[in-house]
Parts: sequence; structure tokens; C-alpha cells
Amino acid sequence: MSKRAFVIVIDACGAGALPDAADYGDAGTNTLQHVSEAAGGLDLPVLQRLGLGDILPLVGVEPSPDRVLHGRLHPLGPGKDTITGHWELMGVVTPKPLRTYPDGFPDEIIEQLHDASGRGVLCNKPYSGTGVIEDYGAEHLATGNIIVYTSADSVLQIAAHVDQVPTSELYTICAAAREIMTGEHAVGRVIARPFRGEPGAFERTDGRKDLALPPPGRSYMQELQAAGQPVHTVGKIGQVFDSVGVDVQHKGATNAAALAATADLIDSLESGFVFTNLVETDQVYGHRNDVPGYHRALQAIDAEVGTWLERLDPERDLLIITADHGCDPTTPGTDHTREHVPLLARFDGHGGQRHDGPFANVGASVLKWLTGRDASLPGTPFV
Repeated sequence: MSKRAFVIVIDACGAGALPDAADYGDAGTNTLQHVSEAAGGLDLPVLQRLGLGDILPLVGVEPSPDRVLHGRLHPLGPGKDTITGHWELMGVVTPKPLRTYPDGFPDEIIEQLHDASGRGVLCNKPYSGTGVIEDYGAEHLATGNIIVYTSADSVLQIAAHVDQVPTSELYTICAAAREIMTGEHAVGRVIARPFRGEPGAFERTDGRKDLALPPPGRSYMQELQAAGQPVHTVGKIGQVFDSVGVDVQHKGATNAAALAATADLIDSLESGFVFTNLVETDQVYGHRNDVPGYHRALQAIDAEVGTWLERLDPERDLLIITADHGCDPTTPGTDHTREHVPLLARFDGHGGQRHDGPFANVGASVLKWLTGRDASLPGTPFV
């Protein structure tokens, strides 16, 4: 019987501050717990049955007698962003923090961006992705200058209106920026952020594109490929890994699209690995401090997972639900938070036991499940 493995990353779904969270300004953060309190209780019957309430106390989510393997995971390396979180889930630990720009990018970078794009630069400081187009979008439309901004993460983001800068041109500019942001200025990702609409009603399109550094080490996805197991990614994950270790990338710019693509793979895939990112708990709700929206996103995920459980065979299929970092929407800021992440793993023989460990145990478990092999990478399988 051919086996399959599905890892679902609920982006920015933290499960309590890490011991070094204060070093990041994140002492006391707890995305899931604080959302449960602020929402007056979470309504997540499927995740509750799997054991979400056994991981940590959550208002509205009781412990479950039918719980699967459950626990919390922690990173081995620094950081609290998408790229380091997803890399670590697949056994790639960043040796040192990726560079950030809390005061904006230096003049030499801005000059190179100007030369490469032929356009001036607006903003050049940390900013909310939605706030930056509200505050600079009209000036961008009037001048044609591109909106360049960053965050607490290792990113350079470029926003441009599709009527002023066609998306294809924005991608070309971002590719040039990726070349610029190397060496001492190597950021984890350069992100294209096209938007549309009129002043006062701007909205981002689904044309986001991430240009990431290649992972700094071998991943469990490459180990899977070497063993003849196909690797599918859904959403931004293929871009986060710079396509390294990825056979097929499936689109998933919204949670609905990513959930639908994953469901199609559940119904059609004969064997191999599916690695899915559900972005909206981060991009749409976490960063905007939107607790009701965050809860609704979790409810939609919960309902969809319920339909999957009927089609997944625990003897054949490993299902892992986890996250990459936190983004506590109850805190004053809008940045990611340095947190543990939840772990729920359904497979034959799980025993309902507790398992706490590093992120990399996810990749190690996928490799073990699909191939019966271990690898000389961080992580210990729990299957």
C-alpha cells in the first residue's frame, strides 16, 4: 500500500511564548489562548476532537478522549518568520538570524533599486502591508514611484498598483531586488505586493510573489525526492523554499484556494507528500489584529479538516496540523510573535500521547512514514 503524508501549516497560529520571547519583545504572547479568550471561546469541534484543547488551555475547547498525538513544537534556531519556520519544519535550521532593517534600507540599496526599476522609492521603513498602500497609494499613482517597505521580519516588500506598474513589471523589479539583496544585505524574502482599486478603497490582489533565499542546508523534502517520493506544495511554500526539494507547486493565495487544492490532492494523489500553507490567519487577520476574523478562519479550516478525516485512512495517511510561528492579534503591535506552535498528528498507532519537541520532528516523521528511513538531519520522528 502506497503511503501519503499531509502537513498543514496554519500560518501564525502560535501556542505560547518561547523562553526567549522577551528578547524579541514578545513576552507573554500566546496567539491561540488569547484569541480564545478575546473571542469568548473558540468553536472548533473537529480540532477539539483531535486534541487541540489537550495541547494548552483554550476557552471553548475541551480536552478530548479521542485525541491524536498532540503537543507543542519549538524552533532550534533564531527568528519568528515564515521562512525560518517552514525551513525548520523540514529540518533546515538557520545558523544565524536573517538580516532585518528596523530603520529602513540604506541609501545604497535605495539607489540600486532606483537604477534597476527606473522609478523612485516611497516609504522605505517598517509598515503594515495594508496601511502602506492606504498611506502611500495615491502618491504612488500620481508619481509612479514604487512603495518599498519592510517589517520585523527579514523582508523587502514592494507594492505597486496594477494600473501604474503591471504585475509582470513588478515581478521583474522584485527579481532585480532579489539580486541586490544578497551578501551582507541578504534578506530572507523579497515580496511582490500588487494592489488595485481607487484611493480609499485599495485592495491587494492575489498576485503576491515571494522570492526567497535558497535554504542553507538539505531538507527532508530533498530526502523524500531522493527516495522517489513526489513532493507537492500548496500556497507560498514552494516559493519559500526557492523551489528546492519541490516537484509540483499548487496555487493557494487564499485559504479557500489552498484548502480546495489540498482536498483535490487527498482525492487524487497515489503517494507522496503534500505541504500546505494556510496564509490568512497571518496575512489577513493576525497582522491586522482581527480576532473575530482569525476565529472565522480557524472555523473554516476546522470544517474542511472534518471532511478530510472521512477520506484519509490512518493506516495509509499521516495528517499533521501545525504552524510556523505566532502572530498574537491581541497585542498592540502587528508583527509575528516568537512562540511555540501546536502539533496534532493523526496516524495509525498514535496512541493519543503527548509529544513536545523541535519543529524538525515534523519532517523527520514524514520521511519515516513514507520511506521507513531516517536522515542525518535535525529532528526525531514521532511515528
